[in-house]
Amino acid sequence: MTRVQNLVRLALCAMTIAVAATMAGPVSATQARFTAPQADEDLVARLRAASLTLGAVQVEDAPVQDILGAARADYAILTGALYSAGYYSGAITITADGREVTGIAPLSPPQQIDEIVISINAGVQFRFSKATVAPLPTGLRLPRDFRTGQIAKSGLIKEAAETAVEAWRDQGHAKTSVAGQQITADHRAKTLSAEVALDPGPRLRFGDLILKGESSVRDRRIRKIMGLPSGTVFAPDELSRAARRLRRTGVFRSVAVTEADEVGPDDTLDITATLVDNPPRRIGFGAELSSLEGLALSGFWLKRDMLGGAERLRLAGGISGVGGQTGGIDYNVSSRIDRPATLSPDTHGYLLAELQQDDEDTYLERWGRVGIGFEHNFSDTLTGTAGLTLNYSDVTDDDGQRNFLYLGLPVGVTLDKRNDILEPSRGYFVDVETMPYLGVNGTKSGLHSTADLRGYVGFGADRNRLILAGRVQLGSLSGAGLDDVPPDLLFFSGGGGSVRGQPYQSLMIDDGGDGSGGRSFLGLAAEIRAKITPKFGLVGFFDSGYISANSLPGSGGSSHSGAGIGARYFTGIGAIRFDVATPVGGTTGDGVQFYVGIGQSF
Repeated sequence: MTRVQNLVRLALCAMTIAVAATMAGPVSATQARFTAPQADEDLVARLRAASLTLGAVQVEDAPVQDILGAARADYAILTGALYSAGYYSGAITITADGREVTGIAPLSPPQQIDEIVISINAGVQFRFSKATVAPLPTGLRLPRDFRTGQIAKSGLIKEAAETAVEAWRDQGHAKTSVAGQQITADHRAKTLSAEVALDPGPRLRFGDLILKGESSVRDRRIRKIMGLPSGTVFAPDELSRAARRLRRTGVFRSVAVTEADEVGPDDTLDITATLVDNPPRRIGFGAELSSLEGLALSGFWLKRDMLGGAERLRLAGGISGVGGQTGGIDYNVSSRIDRPATLSPDTHGYLLAELQQDDEDTYLERWGRVGIGFEHNFSDTLTGTAGLTLNYSDVTDDDGQRNFLYLGLPVGVTLDKRNDILEPSRGYFVDVETMPYLGVNGTKSGLHSTADLRGYVGFGADRNRLILAGRVQLGSLSGAGLDDVPPDLLFFSGGGGSVRGQPYQSLMIDDGGDGSGGRSFLGLAAEIRAKITPKFGLVGFFDSGYISANSLPGSGGSSHSGAGIGARYFTGIGAIRFDVATPVGGTTGDGVQFYVGIGQSF
């Protein structure tokens, strides 16, 4: 290519850039100055946060038109911010290079603005001379600051009106509305009179339930799942619960439950549920890797709305111990069918079947289980379960080959108060289960109990920059000796699920043979989680485990512990976890172990 051609190409590029810049309009690196000399620090912070202009000038090479548009909008926005703080006589001036923004013609803006100045004279706070909302339901108390003599913040008027409307709705008056309002500012007295009149309308009852959308779930089943009590007095909470029940099934991608605009015959109110189904099938996979335990793979296949009644069939399987040093290959397969609204709208039933092999250094167990049960949702955070299972185990260990057969009655409660299931930064989680079991064909009877307690505290501006996380695990077996139960009812410690840094199930009871699991377990774990960037975090942790031959943790047991550091890469499906740990207490292991998986450790 000749030098002339190069010059031509450069010229064309320059022309293209110039034309593009002209079409894009004038741009500016404008400075902004904000003054509010009579306002306190809190009000200044509110005003600055509300201003669109201050945000617009922060944009690199912001077009002049954008800055002017933000400034024009700021008159109303900043006035509203003053009203929300009780200032009704404020004066706002916004100038661009000395010219009032309202005097600049929108179609002929300046090519550049060097400085834009926002000046606010807040004036004096007004107080309520009158503050009423009427009529009110019996026993309702309005916000305490909405009364004569208090600072007349505009938000209090809205809050008081909304509180009264919701209270009337809670008593069945679904169409309560604001019939009128009179708000008068007395600039001489620096007071505000606020009077809001409500029209509660008639007390309504639930009318017909109208179903819309193309769902594969039968209409009769949808109505049963929602559990909407037609004919009873209208209650907003019932509507919310009905919508949550539909979402809880996992069958629907979209759920919208709305009230009719008009009151029906005999003071009834029809309800419309508009539903969109989720895809009928779903698959998922998981993987974990440990230097001692080897590779573990798992997967599941889910069929939604299996029989037209919002049932879910879940088939799952897994294999672990691949390439590990803790015995042979373990595997499991399971199936479970869940049916919502079985005993009540909030109680679903399930059937399950499981097969599993555990090939460990000290024993080989093949066990199976079939069961039936129910799960009841007391609230969005509290769930209870109860079931009946038939369990069979075939065990080969230092005592030879043994068979166990027993009926179990597992009963459990789960309370989940975490703010986020995948990445909790505050709240707590409690899961407790106890299972009385009846031995059949020579198997001893007993009681098996477990508890899992977790807590989270976050620090920082958004309370997730630094997180302290703690976990306590408890286990107990009573009514039977170590040789009277299969290994899956005993307790072991060590490995990624209990004590990182210690070999898998390395802490056992000395039973005179190869060792046995204990009749009680106590596990403690603590983590410090630091979020370095939105995608990357670091973790420091300490784990400890204790088992005993007694049914309750106490004297005569053994313990071990481990500690380490880890890295987290945050994704939409949970954090990718990499932990490195080493023993710091006990005699069950040495050296460094690493663990790779998906999701936080707890």
